[in-house]
Amino acid sequence: MRHYKNTAVAALVLAGLFFGGGDSVAGDINSNAGTSAFSFLKINVGARAVALGGAFTGLADDESALYYNPAGIASIDEKRFILGYHNYFVDMQSGFAGYIHALGSGRALGFYASYLNYGEFIETDEFGNATGEFSGGDFLLAVSGAMKKGYYLNFGVTAKFIYEKIQDFSATGIAVDLAAKYTSNRQRYSGGLMIQNLGFQLSSLGEEKDKLPLTFRGGFASNPRGLPFRLSADIILPVDNDPIIALGSEYFALKPLHVRLGWNTFGSNFRAAESDDDWAGFSVGIGIDVRKLQLSYAFSPSADLGESHRITLTGGF
Repeated sequence: MRHYKNTAVAALVLAGLFFGGGDSVAGDINSNAGTSAFSFLKINVGARAVALGGAFTGLADDESALYYNPAGIASIDEKRFILGYHNYFVDMQSGFAGYIHALGSGRALGFYASYLNYGEFIETDEFGNATGEFSGGDFLLAVSGAMKKGYYLNFGVTAKFIYEKIQDFSATGIAVDLAAKYTSNRQRYSGGLMIQNLGFQLSSLGEEKDKLPLTFRGGFASNPRGLPFRLSADIILPVDNDPIIALGSEYFALKPLHVRLGWNTFGSNFRAAESDDDWAGFSVGIGIDVRKLQLSYAFSPSADLGESHRITLTGGF
């Protein structure tokens, strides 16, 4: 029989990812926390969107829309790509790669893949002696389609195949995202709705299959007349956790430099009971335009767990 152990910090990471509902990791935990499979599906992607606190459902105006609201890609009228890397906690790393192909007449196809690598774990025997190391990870493949319905409305759908592996054990699942986006006639306001991760496990790590992290998202974005910034706000309702509020702002008067700031209530889950770190949940970032490319960076302090860094390259051709 094999026994596995990881560091206490890694345990905090998993608690921060999967649990919530209180003022701390050790505080009140939602009764549904930890009941869903494939929790990596809840990790936000894209440095720009993360710097905005994850408030991107109503904005959804770049390649990150593939994750936050696929209806947004119907407004993209050229070939676009996104490549992202995320340096997470305690050796955990993730990545995201996507491609959007405009079909004309307000229609578009998108494809993306993402992964999460857990890093190395220590394997021990029944006496606690280290016998080696093992790892694990998650992988996702997805295809999206979107179309315009008149001038104001876009609709989108994404189909996903999910794979998870820990040592000799693996699990698979399928899911869909359903989304809609409204844009005002002068593009000063937009709003979005999305049902995310509607699906089920095909196979599980253990004997019983778990539900997927079904999430309902609603968002609003505004570009006030005459002002050089955007504002965005989301409310996120996961079935396995408490509601999350996300707020973001982007200042673009310094083009080609974009400055971003965001806040997300879920950040409080990374703070241990005795912590006095009030910055968990905030995020900052920048973007730099270079011809048809944009390089973006986001920084998210996560209290006792450390710091999270994302870098993303997007562009068209």
